[in-house]
Amino acid sequence: MVKHQPLQVYERQLCLSCLTGIYGCRWKRYQRSHDDTTKWEFLWSLILFFTFSLLLVWFYFWWEAHNDYNEFNWFLYNRSGEWIDGTVPILATTAAGFTYIAFLMILALCHIAVGQQLNLHWLHKIGVSTALLTTAIGFISVNQTWGEEWAVIPISLQATGPFLHLGALVAVTALAWLVAGQVARSEKTMFQVVVLLLYLSVLLGLYMAPLSITSPCIMEHANLTPRPDIIGHQGAPMLAPENTILSFQRALQMNVSGLEADVAISLDGVPFLMRDRTLRRTTDVEKVFPARQQDDASSFNWTDLHSLNAGQWFLKEDPFWTVQSMAQREVMLVGNQSVCSLEQLLRLATIHNHTVVFDLRRPPHGHPCYHSWINDTLGVILLSGIPQHLVAFALVLSPSFSLSVSVSLALSRFLFLFLSRSLCHALTRSVCVSVCMCVCWQVMWTPDLDREQVRQVAPGLQQTSVEKLPPQVLHQQGISRLLLRYSQASPDDIREFSRSNVSVTLYTVNEPWLFSVLWCSGVSSVSSEAPNILRKVPYPIWLMSPDEYCLIWVAADLISFTVVIGIFVFQNYHIIRWRLSGMHSYNPEQIMLSAAVRRSSRDLNIMKEKLIFSEVSNGVGSAEDLYMENGFDYYNNEGISH
Repeated sequence: MVKHQPLQVYERQLCLSCLTGIYGCRWKRYQRSHDDTTKWEFLWSLILFFTFSLLLVWFYFWWEAHNDYNEFNWFLYNRSGEWIDGTVPILATTAAGFTYIAFLMILALCHIAVGQQLNLHWLHKIGVSTALLTTAIGFISVNQTWGEEWAVIPISLQATGPFLHLGALVAVTALAWLVAGQVARSEKTMFQVVVLLLYLSVLLGLYMAPLSITSPCIMEHANLTPRPDIIGHQGAPMLAPENTILSFQRALQMNVSGLEADVAISLDGVPFLMRDRTLRRTTDVEKVFPARQQDDASSFNWTDLHSLNAGQWFLKEDPFWTVQSMAQREVMLVGNQSVCSLEQLLRLATIHNHTVVFDLRRPPHGHPCYHSWINDTLGVILLSGIPQHLVAFALVLSPSFSLSVSVSLALSRFLFLFLSRSLCHALTRSVCVSVCMCVCWQVMWTPDLDREQVRQVAPGLQQTSVEKLPPQVLHQQGISRLLLRYSQASPDDIREFSRSNVSVTLYTVNEPWLFSVLWCSGVSSVSSEAPNILRKVPYPIWLMSPDEYCLIWVAADLISFTVVIGIFVFQNYHIIRWRLSGMHSYNPEQIMLSAAVRRSSRDLNIMKEKLIFSEVSNGVGSAEDLYMENGFDYYNNEGISH
């Protein structure tokens, strides 16, 4: 053992040199110090810890906001007019900054563990300040421009809360080694008490944390509701260009229960599918009509629209990073897509007997169809060649005159034509829509505007709302369905609406964890841009009964408590042994030296010499053996006194 001791000492010194060199650029042995950290450096340690915590929250936010990356990019497009994937630079800088700050945090903890003075190099101080400043600016920017997205954090905690709790418990339990070492080496009773109280408070808080953790997935398995229906928002835009026939075909292959599209009206009155106000993002209008690329999409006639390519942009931009996985035949098919009309979508839905949901955008002032936009759309629906069986139709009109229509196929063409010609020409626009749908359709009417008039003319229509109201109020207004963003309805809200026979549809749901949480909450249907991903979720990602979770919670707490006690006993072994032995084996100098392991002071060498000569004179052992005990040779070789 003695032969290998110099090698072990060299290895320890090499590790210590790397540790202090990277953190504070103190590569030489004489540059290192076991003295107490100065107040200024202690302040920088606090700043480092705060920056790490802030970056941890920022990183977690963007990790869970993956569900809405496309929404964020579309928001940037509307602001800048150029399509860019803004999440890439944000994620890259966040990952780099978090890795850097986390590495510095680990180095700081290692410094504390070996008793080295914290002395952060000025370059690292600049890096920490930069990370803190940019993260703070990021928080402010998101809060001002995309503030509603913060709701993803409490929602995601319903899925990750139990696992984050276990991870935090493991981390804090591991810190017991560091805390116990500091308590054992400290000569100040007040410091020992403060450190112990802080650590035990954090540990106790983690032990009791599950009392505040709530998740709809902590439930009895028998209470799980049926799998929510999935509506393909813009078809399957991850697999094919949005709002194209190919996109809806791909969505149907994913076994969706419905299709959702965005509809505008052309200059000659043809409803077509287009989400943006202009055609620049999703067509080659810049190439075909360069002088009109900023014009409203509704200012083009159908012949011009149909001549545009609506697939090449998808291959070029690759908005969902899926093009590389496509076969050559699929790439060619995607690149040959054109602008799709509402009639084409309805025919596709007719063949597969699926529901269609679409958002109708009113054309601008001066457009030939500005006043007839609803009837023009209804005319296409009536004359779309729907088979001769009953149709369920849902109309959602928002206060801003946007319209969503849900069609689930079909009534005979004769009945449609008869109703449209005999009734629609005799009534006003609102009454025409209401009466026709009263006879053959199930209508969801959202705005308070004209609600009473519609109810008087057609009392059998199904009313819906895009505003979350108490169930009692909804029933008083005759409303039986809600269309809400996923962040607008909590699990308690969903269960309450379900008990009150109010159906809830939430949008836009793309991530399996969110789909699982909403499934456990009891939602009836979701709208998704990723039906290809959600189809792979036949069951919630995780589901535990309250008894199972309680067992895991109690077991984790007991294991953690046992490990913490064991660490404190091991770290304070010499003091405990001394007290139990009644000082028969240890003298005061040895006790103080053992309590000051890896802690430097001006008297440490004197204490070692006293211990060596006193033990030799008592016949305990040789001086060489005493230097070997407890690693005292480490201090002798390191040369603590400067």
